[in-house]
This record gives sequence, C-alpha cells and structure tokens, in this order.
Amino acid sequence: MKDIKTYIEANKDRFLKELFELIHIPSISSLSDHKPDMLRCAELWKKFLLEAGVDRCNIMPTAGNPVVYAEKTIGADKPTVLVYAHYDVMPVDPVELWNSPPFEAEIRDGKIWARGADDDKGQSFMHAKAFEFMVKTNQLPCNVKFMFEGEEEIGSPNLYEFCRTHKDLLKADVILVSDTGMLASDVPSITTGLRGLSYWQVKVTGANRDLHSGLYGGAVANPINILCEMIAGMMDENRHITIPHFYDDVVEVSDYERELMAKAPFNLEAYKKELDIDEVCGEKGYATHERTGIRPTFDICGIWGGYTGEGAKTVIPSEAHAKISTRLVPNQDYQKIGRQFVDYFNSIAPSCVKVEVEFLHGGDSYVAPINLPAYKAAEKAFEATYGKLPIPTRSGGSIPIIAGFEKILGIKSILMGFGLGSDAIHSPNENYPLNHFFKGIETIPYFYKYFTEMMK
Repeated sequence: MKDIKTYIEANKDRFLKELFELIHIPSISSLSDHKPDMLRCAELWKKFLLEAGVDRCNIMPTAGNPVVYAEKTIGADKPTVLVYAHYDVMPVDPVELWNSPPFEAEIRDGKIWARGADDDKGQSFMHAKAFEFMVKTNQLPCNVKFMFEGEEEIGSPNLYEFCRTHKDLLKADVILVSDTGMLASDVPSITTGLRGLSYWQVKVTGANRDLHSGLYGGAVANPINILCEMIAGMMDENRHITIPHFYDDVVEVSDYERELMAKAPFNLEAYKKELDIDEVCGEKGYATHERTGIRPTFDICGIWGGYTGEGAKTVIPSEAHAKISTRLVPNQDYQKIGRQFVDYFNSIAPSCVKVEVEFLHGGDSYVAPINLPAYKAAEKAFEATYGKLPIPTRSGGSIPIIAGFEKILGIKSILMGFGLGSDAIHSPNENYPLNHFFKGIETIPYFYKYFTEMMK
C-alpha cells in the first residue's frame, strides 16, 4: 500500500492525541451514572469519522445507548465493507490496583496504559485512521460503512433490534472487526471462531433478616454456605460441567483439527509465569489452548453476601448472591443452555432456602470458514505487513452480536485482531503495545485492497 508507513510516521502524534481524547471519556455501559458519557463518546466518534472522510455520519438512537453509523460510497459497482466496533468499556474496579488513572492514557514501556486502550477504543481507532489514510491518498478501493455501538460489554441488548430495523442500511459484503487478538507479537493470527455465552445472576435467600450466628447457627440455613455447596456441585472431579444434557449439542473437534491447533506456538511455562500460577487447571483430557478455544466452561464471575467490612461481625446473612457465566462452543444454543441451568440450579437447591435466577445476557458462538474471500484477503494483508501467513485460531472469548449479524443480516464477519493476551483487557492496567496499534493501521488498508480484487 503506497506511502502507508510514511503517512503513519507523519501523523502518529496526532493519532495518539485523538485516541487519548476517546479514552478520556469513561464510557462504562454497565454503570448508569455514565449514561451521559456514552453520548459524549458517540459524539466524539462522529467528529473523528467525519474528519477521516466519511460522506455522512449519524448518531442513531436505540432503547439503550446510541449507535454511531457512517458511510463512504465510491461506486455502486464496488463491494462494501462494514466495520463493526464498540465504544463502551468495562468498569475499572478495583481502581486501587491501577498503576495510573484508568482514563488518563499514559505511554510506558512502549505501551498505551488505559481502560479501552485495546478493548476496543485502540483497536477500533486503527480502522478510522486506516480509512483516513485511504481517503486522503485516494487509495480507497471500495465502499465502507461504520457501525460503532455502546453496549457490547453488556451483551449488545439493543443492537439486534437495530440490525433488524436497519437491515437495508447495513447491507454489505463482509463485516470487518478488530476486537480480538494475536497469538504473539511476531505470530499474526486470524480468529476463526468465538465461543458463545450465557450469563446469570443468582440470589439465595434464607431467613427474613440477618441472624446472630451464635443464637441461630446450626439451626437455620446460611445462604452463603448453601450457595457455595450448589456452585461446587456444578462441576465434577474432572472439571466436567454437571448440568444434565449440557454437552448434548457440543460438536467434538476432530483429532486432525486438534493436531493442527497444536502447531500454534504455545509455551506452557511462559504462560504460567506470566500469570504467576504454579499449575493450569481445566477439563481433563484437553490441553490449555483447547480448553480456552473448543470446550465450554463454567465460571463464577462474582460472589457476595453477609458482612465484608473491617473486623468481625458474627452473622448469618439473609442473602447470598453470585454472577455466573458459561462459555459455549458451536452448536450450543445459549437460550437452551440458559433454561437448562435455571432448571438444574433450582433442582439442587434445598428446601431451607429460596432461589432466584436472573438471565443477564448471552449469545451464540461463531465460526468463519477459512475459504472465504474475505479470510483470504485478511490472510494476504497480514502476510504483506508481517512477512508471514497468519495462523487461524479459535478464541475463548465471546462477541455475541457476531453470530447475530449472520442470522439477521446474512453477512459473515472477519476478525482481524491485533491485541495480545498480556493486554489485560477487562482487568486493571489494561494496555496496548504501540507497535501493534501502528501495525494495525498499516495492515488494514491491505485488507481492503485484496478484498476488492477478489470480489471483481
């Protein structure tokens, strides 16, 4: 791609300044106090996209946070790429574990440190700047649409209806996404599969008030004890999920495909060292990279109840709560799994407590065939800038709306991510290597070039 490196070098300080403006807005979708910040972030995205060269950009309302939609049309006979990203971010708690203020981006050790540095403001901003380069240098080969939402981190509850309502507006030949990662800095990869997700919040109630643990202990159920017992029974000694029929629809990956996956570079000792753990833990019979890519999981994401303040308080709490998630693999229906969990969780609850289960959000898994023209274009794009072919890989993460796009819009998505596992997304001290940010801007225009050529 002519002059892309020169363009990046000449504009890199401006790119970072603009990105830091986006990061500075605490667009946390899960916290209602940040509702005004969602609109502020959408408005700033509109400004940047217009400056990058789109023909028009609108902030379109939903029942929740707005969608930023923009487009650039260069010809009815040209293919169309729809870029999807999200401008919302995860909460920052526990904030005391951050080494710098989470919404005041800093550059240290060759990395951008901030909430959203990778997920997904940094990665989405690469697309805006790659697009800007192609427009400003008259090298844009096809039509481009942008759809940036503000609810991905809470399951995209309103984007499904947005897509159904605006199906004609969103017509495209492929959806391009950078919200995933690479195997390593020197090992490019393309994510060909995402796990699905079901997420619940549960409440276990005992007595009608907190009780003195001396006067009532041993005679009245402790909801925290009961909840822990119920959770402990959700997996057996082989880390196999015990929900009846949970595995009925799981597609077993062939030995041949498992052999191909095993060729991806993975250093178990380095993995353990980076996480400061002595041993890995997971379903028996599967390697670490398989546990995070092709197998379903069950996790407690949060648990609370009773007294957690300083010092001691001898109390049997009235309530116990937990947030619980499952990651699902192809062919598992998240709604079916949701019903199975509710039925099983209620069935194992003793009569001495009451149980309530609230479904929070979820979505199906997604797989992109590696013989798609868009995949081949992404493959050639990585080869052009990294000098080697990317490795296809399945991610353990979930982007529920990706499967929704295919069902509603009938469009496949290509996941060209540039993040790393060490970027600490969703955690304190999220970061994004500068060289990945700039390499993404360099690589993305090649995708447009090769994809347009393949669609002729």
